[in-house]
Amino acid sequence: MMGLSMTAYGGATLDGFEDWLGRTVELGFDFVELVSEWPHFLTRKTIGVFKEATGSFNLPVTVHAPFSDVNIASFNDRIRAASLEIIRETLELSAELDAMVVTIHPGHCSPVSIRNRGRYLGIHREALWRIARWGEEYGIKVGVENMPSFPILDARTPERLAEIIDGIEIGVTFDVGHLNTTTREFDGFLRLLGNRIVHVHLHDNSGKADEHLPPGKGTVPWEEVFPKLPPVTMALEVESLSDALSGVLFLRKIHR
Repeated sequence: MMGLSMTAYGGATLDGFEDWLGRTVELGFDFVELVSEWPHFLTRKTIGVFKEATGSFNLPVTVHAPFSDVNIASFNDRIRAASLEIIRETLELSAELDAMVVTIHPGHCSPVSIRNRGRYLGIHREALWRIARWGEEYGIKVGVENMPSFPILDARTPERLAEIIDGIEIGVTFDVGHLNTTTREFDGFLRLLGNRIVHVHLHDNSGKADEHLPPGKGTVPWEEVFPKLPPVTMALEVESLSDALSGVLFLRKIHR
């Protein structure tokens, strides 16, 4: 199934969301990925809007949990507790939407955690263990996403992501564009984590930054990578409907 992320929705409010969904359906996408970020957080106040709009088209959903101000591996107990509660609520609301999968970001580093790597890993894994239990409780697949090249971010390599989730019953969201900014070890990622991938994010870049270009407009070797991806939900993460059309047409040529 190929879906479109709300990264391609440019509205400042949700007033135009249903119209945007209609155009998304016209482009042939099978589902939409709701991105719970400002200014479109998935909350008790907004879930009705999302449910009504997607229901109008019988459109399945995946969900990207909040990430910008969230750190599940924070050394600050209150920040970590608030971050985990946000993730828990997102899983609960996603279950009410019958979401197929929820993507979360791993924790990220701080000056304190960089100097205390063992303690940081323990805190991080404990948080992911709790999230995995909530996913089981709500009946939601959860995928931890690999991160792009940026100093404080974790899980930038397949080996590091494998270390973080080792022994925890939680899935992986494979972000192809992110990996293109780090190791570009696409085959290695699939060998190491392929059986844990529950969702895929598709976008392109120059290899230097996380640009979210349409597939085919950057340096990702799509002809090699795309046919090897597992048969899971895939969301196109681009910045506009025109980019979505460009990207999906390019990928359809590969998938003939």
